[in-house]
Amino acid sequence: MLLAVDVGNTETLLGVFRGPELRHHWRMATKAERTPDELALFFAGFLGSVGLSFSTEITGVVISSVVPAATQALREMTERSFGFPPVVLEPGTRTGMAILIDNPREVGADRIANAVAAFARHGGPCIVVDFGTATNFDVVSARGEYLGGAIAPGLTVAAEGLYRAAARLHPVELRAPRAAIGRNTTEAVQSGLIFGAAAEVDGMIERIRNELGAEAKAVATGGLAPLVVPHCRTSLEHEPWLTLEGLRLVFERNVGPADG
Repeated sequence: MLLAVDVGNTETLLGVFRGPELRHHWRMATKAERTPDELALFFAGFLGSVGLSFSTEITGVVISSVVPAATQALREMTERSFGFPPVVLEPGTRTGMAILIDNPREVGADRIANAVAAFARHGGPCIVVDFGTATNFDVVSARGEYLGGAIAPGLTVAAEGLYRAAARLHPVELRAPRAAIGRNTTEAVQSGLIFGAAAEVDGMIERIRNELGAEAKAVATGGLAPLVVPHCRTSLEHEPWLTLEGLRLVFERNVGPADG
């Protein structure tokens, strides 16, 4: 079985594949200071909770990470626990996708994984919107080339920045209010955050489609997508495990199926 690990700035996403099927998945907080031994204990606990053996049933590991310290700890954990190196999505890793930007080494591994999976599932052109710490917009051409995209503050980052800068505003529950016109401060903040994020997505997708000159498929992923996607006027296909699927494809393009 294949263990896929996506380390984001806020959360780490884990998935276990048997062949092409995602059998189990979990989210945990990202903490860069975790040691290889601590990671092994966490992962063994997750797998054990669904009756899987950490030490005998994992035959491949693939990693994307935007946290360098966590990447190194995961490398060491894999080599110690399983006796083989992981496939790490980084410059030089085969993805099957040309990266047509000024400096391909700058692109986050999660963004490439999303692009690979979206093109494999939907063809191109397509746009991936990943709602996480940042809201990422990634664009793939009709030929399956990564063209670049945009990075905006994520929903929680925008909220935290607002609270820090405005002394009289206090944290509110992140959910849509009853209307765009808030009747109190809580509703006004919720409207600006949720409906504002939805309008941002609609506007960015429209701009990108205009630049492409094509009606590109729009795909949404990321932990915060359910808060925003229902309020977008643009139709987005919600695929919560897109990054893990992209990692599976990258693994297979480098070493073949984990169960093969």
